[in-house]
Order: sequence, then structure tokens, then C-alpha cells
Amino acid sequence: MSKKKRKYCPYCSKPVIIKNEGNILREYCPNCNSYFYDNPLPVVSAIITKERGILLVKRRYEPFKDQWCLPSGFAETGETIHEACLREVKEETGIEGFVTGLIDADSTENYFYGDLIFHTFEVEQIGGVIQAGDDAKEIKFFSIYELPVLAFHSNKKAIDIFIKNKSEYWAIFDSFSYSVSEVKIKKHKTNFLSNKLIEVIENNIIYIAGLWIQNVKTNKSTPGYHSLSEDILQNRFLTDTQNYIKWLSGQLTGKEMRQYYRELGARRRKQGHSISELLSALSLIRKHIWEFALTQGMWQKTIDIYRTLELERRMMLFFDKATYYVCKGFENHNE
Repeated sequence: MSKKKRKYCPYCSKPVIIKNEGNILREYCPNCNSYFYDNPLPVVSAIITKERGILLVKRRYEPFKDQWCLPSGFAETGETIHEACLREVKEETGIEGFVTGLIDADSTENYFYGDLIFHTFEVEQIGGVIQAGDDAKEIKFFSIYELPVLAFHSNKKAIDIFIKNKSEYWAIFDSFSYSVSEVKIKKHKTNFLSNKLIEVIENNIIYIAGLWIQNVKTNKSTPGYHSLSEDILQNRFLTDTQNYIKWLSGQLTGKEMRQYYRELGARRRKQGHSISELLSALSLIRKHIWEFALTQGMWQKTIDIYRTLELERRMMLFFDKATYYVCKGFENHNE
């Protein structure tokens, strides 16, 4: 079934013909001397989300009966395009909503309705109860990773644009939420924004070690390190930094970290270091890793800024724990 063509004039009932107007063939009534303009029909669709799910409607009627789509419908005369969107949302899902923004406007040709213009908006629920309306067999939130085949290509296009626009925000949100928990660090070790920076640090670890060695051999806060050979200092730096990288990737457990740094504190005390210079040396490791990260051009985009800040957050969590365990080991060196 396709959209029916006009055969007779709706005003005088005489047959219509096809006539050229401005290089466009239009239906024309010779008796009324009137052209008929078939403009695209405005359609509204709404993207309503819950966590990472998008609300879809299973169509009760043709066309595309029993297929899934966004809450959608035609705009009516006398209402704004926003009002049309919210009306359709209310009728099909029971949700009272608020339009937060336009996602996409798309022109398409439909075999049933003819030329359409889809306006897809993001809508936030502000009231109502979610329930299927008369035109819907079922409504359901689908994960963005498990969306069904959609009835309208314009719906799929709009959802793809929506997901692309949100992907950076979701990556930032996920990465920051994971970075405060050792359990989440281990579970989501491949999902951190700052992993890119960690790779750069790992690839330049000898260079960073050289900067740290120069610092601890001259710094007033680390006098016990001034007489040590560069080989010994480099080995200390590499061990601590590699532990940090292993912890970030989930390869070093909390128990292993606790044991290593408690033993380190006890060992440094036996070697004659003071607790203040031991903590200063650890602090300088953190400083040189951080300063190197800041030189890697990570300020071009918003996500780059968050990547760098997330690294700082993860460093703080690691070195705070390392400092605590070193102090405990230093205090209990005879245990």
C-alpha cells in the first residue's frame, strides 16, 4: 500500500491534471485554476532515557505493525513542534515531559505517508506514569547496546547521533566513578580515560626516572639519597612506578600493595633513612609523573582535560595508600 494520489478536486469535484509550475509537476484543477501543494508532513519523535536505556514503543497498527520505534507521531495544526512532541509522548507512554534539545531533523520518503520530516527531540520525564497508550502494544527501555531493529530509519539515525553525542560524557562519567574504588579499578581496568596517559608514562619511564634522580640527589628534603648511585636510585624509581602502573591496571592487589610498602618502610628505616625523606622521595615520584603527563598535549579537548584530571585522581588514591603503608612499616619495622 502506498500514499494515494489525488484524482478529483476537493472543491469542485472535477478531475485534476498534472501541470508544470516553476519546473515542478503539481496536481492542478483547471476548473478552479488551483494548484495543490503536497508538502512534507512534520513528524515528531522523542528520545527518553533511563541510565543507558532508550524508551521504545511497539506499534499496534500499520504501517510497521509490531515493530519498535521511538514515541512518534504527526504534528497537528495549531500546535508548536515542541507541543506536538510532548503530546505524542504523553499519548503513547503516559509520560509528562520536558524538551531538553533537538537531536536531529531528517527528511525521508515513506511508502505509506509520502515525504516526511522527522524532528527528534531529547525529552526528560518530569511526571506521569509510564504505561502503553492506545497506539502502543508495549513500551520498554532497551539498552543502547541491545537495540532492536527499528521501524523508521530516521529513528535509528537520531539514536546514533544521540549516542555519539553522549559517548564522551558517558566515558568521563564512567571513568571518574571507577577511579575511586579498588574493586572498580580491577573490574573496569580497560575503561579508564587516563589509560592512554599511563601508556605514555610507561613508554617514557627511564626519562622520568632521570628527572627524579636529579631531584632527589640535590633536594634538601632527601639528604639520605644524595650519596646513592644512580643505578640504585633508578631501580627504586622503576620499582615504585611499575607498582603504580600494575595497581592502575588491576595487576597489583590491595593486599600485595600493602605488603610491599610496609616492607619498604621497614627496609628504609634499617638503611638509615628518616621517615620525612622517605615520604619526600615518594612525593617527588608523584610530582615527576604528574608533571610529565602535563607536557603531553592533553589540553586540546574537554575529554583530554578530564583524562588528565582523572590520572591525578588515581595517582592521589595510590600514593595516599602507599604513604600510609610506608609509615606503618617504618613504625613497626621490628614486627
